[in-house]
Amino acid sequence: MAPLLRFPKPFQEKLTAIRTISYTRRCVARRLRWLFRRPLPSSRRPSPRARRGAAKDSAFFRVCLADGLKFDTTSLGLRTKRVNTSSVAIRAQAAAVSAPTATPASPSGKKTVRTGNAIITGASSGLGLATAKALAESGKWHVIMACRDYLKTARAARAAGMPKGSYTIVHLDLASLDSVRQFVKNVRQLDMPIDVVVCNAAVYQPTAKEPSFTADGFEMSVGVNHLGHFLLARELLEDLKASDYPSKRLIIVGSITGNTNTLAGNVPPKANLGDLRGLAAGLNGVGSAAMIDGAEFDGAKAYKDSKVCNMLTMQEFHRRYHEETGVTFASLYPGCIATTGLFREHIPLFRLLFPPFQKYITKGYVSEEEAGKRLAQVVSEPSLTKSGVYWSWNKNSASFENQLSEEASDTEKARKVWELSEKLVGLA
Repeated sequence: MAPLLRFPKPFQEKLTAIRTISYTRRCVARRLRWLFRRPLPSSRRPSPRARRGAAKDSAFFRVCLADGLKFDTTSLGLRTKRVNTSSVAIRAQAAAVSAPTATPASPSGKKTVRTGNAIITGASSGLGLATAKALAESGKWHVIMACRDYLKTARAARAAGMPKGSYTIVHLDLASLDSVRQFVKNVRQLDMPIDVVVCNAAVYQPTAKEPSFTADGFEMSVGVNHLGHFLLARELLEDLKASDYPSKRLIIVGSITGNTNTLAGNVPPKANLGDLRGLAAGLNGVGSAAMIDGAEFDGAKAYKDSKVCNMLTMQEFHRRYHEETGVTFASLYPGCIATTGLFREHIPLFRLLFPPFQKYITKGYVSEEEAGKRLAQVVSEPSLTKSGVYWSWNKNSASFENQLSEEASDTEKARKVWELSEKLVGLA
């Protein structure tokens, strides 16, 4: 009987390892052949498009079946190296999630537009909240809600069902120029580009017998609706200019009541800025009138006058900065939102009768939701990029360029309002 052939112990261990690995690979190969040969039910069978997508995904994550084990053989022995494929996938996924906001070019060579960032003042209720919701739900915008009351705004956003992460609340009190400046500093600390600014917030005190004043001593309606927004827009102009967004916009909400070329604009008291003597004197009611035209105080007229200033300011922005910055400057009247909280200081009988009057008599009623969608169009629609325009909507909810009244389109008066406003807010 021939003697048994014995190998040295180290060589036997290497030979056993080689046999084990070889056997394991054969088993895996047989199992894979069986799996890929087995037909799938029609409901689970991937389409050719899905199979191509799977191939792309595996190429992106740089992970395939063969990457699980790598063999390194030498003449002296055999070593195995195991790669943790799950960690590779996790690192790739994290890199995709934490990518910068500037989106790279797509495979077709076209740039993908990043999420836009829009500031909306007065976004805790009414038109501002409806617009913020419409933009946030589109998935294409992040909204900076600029409001006085943080908790009220947070509750309103949750109640409206705005998606988490689609908005940021930053304190702003337009009745204080210091608050406006602090708001600009706080927004810049967010380290996100500013692509659109919507000046929406407004004060309306139609029943006030005596004027109230801002922290800086201006009559409240003009101080908040015009001067606060004027400073805010001027301060953020450089941020808009620096934005890389395809369509940068500054939008100031106007009003039909400030246009005397309409039926609503001819309801007394009518808007009239006169010779601006009150604005030139500071609107402080001390040694000068609290009204822009220098007349006695009227709460309803003060609101209408402030809206004329808004529309004049928009046009002056357009003339001074559109060509230089590429920013679109626009104003709009989204329709009569008869149920808005803007009328909360009106008499109870007016609040009761005004909505049905607008719904059934004038047919001019617009819900907050519809008005919000209209303002969101001016923020984002490619068809509404024309600068220096006052937008309105017809009965079919189609937008069109509306005509401003003679005073609201007065170039010389716009220049004077601009220069006086610069002095009052400390820019000149």
